[in-house]
Amino acid sequence: MCGIVGAVAQRNVSNILITGLKRLEYRGYDSAGVALINDQGLQRVRRQGKVAGLEQAVRETDASGFTGIAHTRWATHGRPSEKNAHPHLSGEELALVHNGIIENFQELREELESEGYQFASDTDTEVVVHLVHRAMAETADLFRALQSVVKRLRGAYALGVIHAREPHRLVAVRSGSPLVVGLGIDENYVASDQLALLPVTNRFVFLGEGDMVDVTLEGVRIFDADGNEVNREVHELDGAHEDAEKGEYRHYMQKEIFEQPAAIQRTLEDRIDSPQSVSDAFGERATAIFDQVRTVQIVACGTSYHAGMVARYWLEALAGIPCQVEVASEFRYRQHVVPEGTLFVTISQSGETADTLAALRDTDSSNYVGRLAICNVDGSSLVRESELVFLTKAGPEIGVASTKAFTTQLTALLMLVMALGRRKGMEDEKIESILNELRQLPNLIEQAASLDKPIEQLSRAFVEKHHTLFLGRGVQFPVAMEGALKLKEISYIHAEAYPAGELKHGPLALVDKDMPVVAVAPNDELLEKLKSNLQEVRARGGELYLFADKNAHVKEGEGIHVLNLPAVPEIIAPIVYTVPLQLLSYHVAVLRGTDVDQPRNLAKSVTVE
Repeated sequence: MCGIVGAVAQRNVSNILITGLKRLEYRGYDSAGVALINDQGLQRVRRQGKVAGLEQAVRETDASGFTGIAHTRWATHGRPSEKNAHPHLSGEELALVHNGIIENFQELREELESEGYQFASDTDTEVVVHLVHRAMAETADLFRALQSVVKRLRGAYALGVIHAREPHRLVAVRSGSPLVVGLGIDENYVASDQLALLPVTNRFVFLGEGDMVDVTLEGVRIFDADGNEVNREVHELDGAHEDAEKGEYRHYMQKEIFEQPAAIQRTLEDRIDSPQSVSDAFGERATAIFDQVRTVQIVACGTSYHAGMVARYWLEALAGIPCQVEVASEFRYRQHVVPEGTLFVTISQSGETADTLAALRDTDSSNYVGRLAICNVDGSSLVRESELVFLTKAGPEIGVASTKAFTTQLTALLMLVMALGRRKGMEDEKIESILNELRQLPNLIEQAASLDKPIEQLSRAFVEKHHTLFLGRGVQFPVAMEGALKLKEISYIHAEAYPAGELKHGPLALVDKDMPVVAVAPNDELLEKLKSNLQEVRARGGELYLFADKNAHVKEGEGIHVLNLPAVPEIIAPIVYTVPLQLLSYHVAVLRGTDVDQPRNLAKSVTVE
């Protein structure tokens, strides 16, 4: 969950590295550092805290170099501090950056200490740089040294290494953590995410699992896990890097909330012209695979897991297809029975989520009719390793708390429901009706987002609170779960979600005047049941905050605060009702003065277990 940037060029690369780190800061912001090689040798600058502090230090020290590596850290081994910040050194000529976790670092550390190596940090990473230093004494070649070292490592890692004796060379390797190569003109780069390099190139090579790359001015050479030189496809991306800037908005999260109509429109474009085009959106092999599907297994983490839970309601109610949804970190560590005809579906914004990716890799493809990835990042590991892919086209999402990735995932999952339902007897007339609802979706999302000001006023009631309860019924229960997650992520208010019908089975004991209760109330068949549940809250003195369909006829009163949403078709209501909950969390966090885009203890891409 750290960010790596590296460059080899004929010019000073310090600005390239710092700019790249800024664009990767969503991956980690405990500390940051840079190591540069110039004619005088190797120079390192590190600072605890965010990249802005490192940027100032680089200016003050006038650090520069034509080859360099940089890193922004999210702490795993060792607390956030300058001594634990990357790059780590061994001697005065060798520097290394690392994303991931080395599981056998303790035994390697003891081995190195017995040989006289001294450790300056508490990290697992430092063992790797000392191992490379030791190997260099035997091979005198940076590439071969790293190649020999990775054979000793257990865990997940992406590594970038430079040595002052080979000043125009950078060697990198990936195993379980993402790494991409950027191709320039007489200069080349590596990074954890292509987003870091978009200011300098739009040509990328996505490294495969176990790949090692030798980066020089002249070009890049890639070797697979067996040491064979290989060619990997070069991808040209057309996304403008301005998408990664805040522009007129105060925070990335705010910007990304308001980008949702456009993101959903991109996700739908050219994919919903007809019932057949919906199936075609999942790829050439989709028809043959979907014809075999009898049940669906969804695996995901966090917000993506909530999207999967919504999809379960849709799949079973609309398509008549049984569906199981499981958190990836649990799924991969238990025995499971795979029913005949199961489609394995993974959901991830980044396509590099460690537990989701591991769950995919642990599956025996012969047990499933196919494996589908719903993902926002083309070229990611999840995309490359799945038979079927649906790209959500949400664009870069920088805020740690996911917004537009979630709503585009829901959009994609509803399309999957139609594609599978058509094979189970769902009539084209019904599919066309849902398609018409999807065509309205961007406009309805925009209408929901237009409630920003009244939601901001509503949010003032939460600023001094310590707990919040979110309620929903049916397909809106996962929406309530997502609302609770957003509030706890960025405002640090403890929040949890329950099905409203479960109030009497425990949560009602928590309700009092100091615990706000938030409920989503679309105009569906469960509305009257929900109203009864909400009366139970009022009878205990709870303060209710309702996001309700304007046609649901929910009236304000003492202790009941209602914000009316536009009339929304029932099927797409979970997508629309997500937006006001996002805005509520955003405004509460702003009023509480928390770091909205980079909340404490969290990072955007969870690439370690």
